[in-house]
Amino acid sequence: MKTLAAGASQILTLPSPKDPADKLLYRMDWTHFLTPLADTIGTSAWDGGGLTLSGDAVETGDLAATVWIAGGAVGTTYTVRHKIETAAGRIVQRSFKVRVEER
Repeated sequence: MKTLAAGASQILTLPSPKDPADKLLYRMDWTHFLTPLADTIGTSAWDGGGLTLSGDAVETGDLAATVWIAGGAVGTTYTVRHKIETAAGRIVQRSFKVRVEER
């Protein structure tokens, strides 16, 4: 599992590449973006771009969110988008790539 910078201000926990049979937990941590603003996650939504998503959850403290990702076709790279609306009304979206390979 890799932890990569997913933009200027948050950290993404990215298990990649994934096997098409894997069902893995992905986590987007918005702490570095939200804390200086004294803000928290109000709502969280994920778009898997063709992957199967389930169990979207905002973690205790409302600064990070997780989602389970499954499926995908071997040799395909998918764009996954995570969009939040904060308690103060900000709307922010970040995306990352998930490569599906036989492992």
